[in-house]
Amino acid sequence: MAIARVHLFLLAGLIALPKPTRSLNISDKCVTDTGTFLREINRGNPKEYAVLMYDAFGKLGSNVKGGNTNRPGLLQQCHSAHGPSFSGQYCQVFLKQGAIQYFVGICVPDSCDEEEVETMVLYDRFKIGHASLIPPFPSILVNESTQEMFMAHCLSDTVAPDASDITCLFVCCTMLAIPLAATLFSATARWRQNRDVMPTTESACLNAGLNQYGTVKTNGSTASEINGSTTELNDSARRGSSRFPKSCVSQCLRAFSLQTTCRGIFGTSSGFPDGGYSSLNGIRILSLLWIMCGHSAQFPVINNLDNYKDWKKTVERSPLYAFSLSGPVFMAVDTFLLLGGLLSAKSLLVSIQRAEDKLSAGLVADFLFRRFKRIQPLHIFVMCLTVGLISLVHWGPYWFPFIDNLMDCKTYWWGNLLLISNLLPVHEICVPWTWYLSLDFQCYATTPILVYFYRLNRAAFAAMAGGLLLMTTLAGSLVTGLLRLPVFQPSTLHLFSSTSENYVLYYYVKPHTRYGPFLIGILTGIYLATKKEQLLKNKWQAALGWLCCLSILAALMGLAYALQGIPAHPSVPHALYQGLHRPMWALAIAWIILACEEGYGGFINSLLSFSLWVPLANISFACYLIHPVFILVYIGLQETPIHYTDVNFMYLFLGHLVLTLGTSVVLTVLVEKPYVLLKWNRKAGPVQH
Repeated sequence: MAIARVHLFLLAGLIALPKPTRSLNISDKCVTDTGTFLREINRGNPKEYAVLMYDAFGKLGSNVKGGNTNRPGLLQQCHSAHGPSFSGQYCQVFLKQGAIQYFVGICVPDSCDEEEVETMVLYDRFKIGHASLIPPFPSILVNESTQEMFMAHCLSDTVAPDASDITCLFVCCTMLAIPLAATLFSATARWRQNRDVMPTTESACLNAGLNQYGTVKTNGSTASEINGSTTELNDSARRGSSRFPKSCVSQCLRAFSLQTTCRGIFGTSSGFPDGGYSSLNGIRILSLLWIMCGHSAQFPVINNLDNYKDWKKTVERSPLYAFSLSGPVFMAVDTFLLLGGLLSAKSLLVSIQRAEDKLSAGLVADFLFRRFKRIQPLHIFVMCLTVGLISLVHWGPYWFPFIDNLMDCKTYWWGNLLLISNLLPVHEICVPWTWYLSLDFQCYATTPILVYFYRLNRAAFAAMAGGLLLMTTLAGSLVTGLLRLPVFQPSTLHLFSSTSENYVLYYYVKPHTRYGPFLIGILTGIYLATKKEQLLKNKWQAALGWLCCLSILAALMGLAYALQGIPAHPSVPHALYQGLHRPMWALAIAWIILACEEGYGGFINSLLSFSLWVPLANISFACYLIHPVFILVYIGLQETPIHYTDVNFMYLFLGHLVLTLGTSVVLTVLVEKPYVLLKWNRKAGPVQH
């Protein structure tokens, strides 16, 4: 991040002995305007613009010991100030005092650039009387009195989208316009068809009446004449029906129309033909809600809580907050990997069965292509939407820590397009939360290989699966031990610290350390699709299985709290936990699925198979992709810090959830589902699936 690139030091001694401003590299216009502002606020009755600019400076608040160190000031008020020859410009000065890193919002004339602001802050030019407008923390709060300045960053009051921003916005508009145009086309075609069929219906009724009462004259016409005109009308109706073009474009438009994509979106029937696997919908949605809750709680913690130390004491010490602590929360990602492996194996085995029990190269290519077109349209839309929002929205002071990551879309967009973004360095991932899609597709591509060996030789398959599971377990353990990584990335660990970067770069997003749950999902899917009889034959077996399952889940959650923090030396317990906890979590979830499928799920199966989960599962992919956008927009628009309380965070989560669900319905029917329904027929072109 840019904060770490600049190393300027603001020393108390230098402040007391400033050099003349004109000897510094500052423009005359900036010097004049700044002097006008400073003279005005030092008058007995300053003008309104000077009062607004002074009031927009960040002031020292209370609860510094609890984490309220940032002084954001008032961005909008600063921009609303207009002096005699300049306007207010909001800038952030990033400082360090002892162990505390923080920023101060200041309001300066817009004739000064960032380097000039840095220089004037360095030489303490912003004063009212003899008091600095950017004072250090008093010694009673911070032992170290020296301030170090990293950099200054100014927020523009205007938006200036470049060519890439406009291109992204055009892509989004096009992807939304096509389904709407297709809907209009389908509605018009249906109206024309109904208009042509209506006279035919009336003639049929009249003809039936004639048959009942015999041949009669009606205005000089006989029944035979009417029958003749009826035949003509029927021919006209058939011609009307033939007006529907049979071209590829017509078939695509029908697949993209809302009349097609809205079907079944709110249905409650199982998505599987045999009605099985009903527990998967509940597992999917509960895991998604867990991740959304974690993101809603953790994103504000990074930089804009005014009592983050209070949050740390409360959340990181109590298992009651497992729904918002990053370690337990992100085991829900391993649940998604398990489900992905299970469904990929089942889907491929069904495709092989339909292809006369042959696993051909063409079938594998079709298997991977269907996955690619399933995830990429909505993925690309969200990526373009995020880039477009960055260029159009007036962001607040808390947006800056995120912007470097998201702006990498303009350089590394191809990583997302090729689904290899998780293999890039951590700061080069465009739209960071989409790393999972790359990991999922890379794991998905291994399913045909494992299924091939399963069909070829069971012993070779068992050796390969065991070797892969051992490899991913050892990889996680070795990386953790050698780099002294924590077992999970703490929510309060600084986002851009070296430990945080190493955790993400070498462990969290890599396929060789995260493959275990997906592999277990593949094995579970193969077993469920090919089993001849039930595994569980007695209740005591089910009871023992449930006892082991719940014990494993509880132990993994408890150890996440016991081992949290960064080990000072290579730690065997940390390494073992890191290597084993994800596969063990996946095994426990796989047991729940198996028990529910074999009739030993009890009330847990009833909960997971609840019909309400089905429509939510239909929009779950859109929910996953779009919910971080709402969270970041909310944080980015804030001008003041958020205060942590359980009630505040509950309302944050519920607000993000409602917005996410509503938007996900729209994105599912307009962007995701059309491409899922579109199936390529080699002879007839694209047709509706």
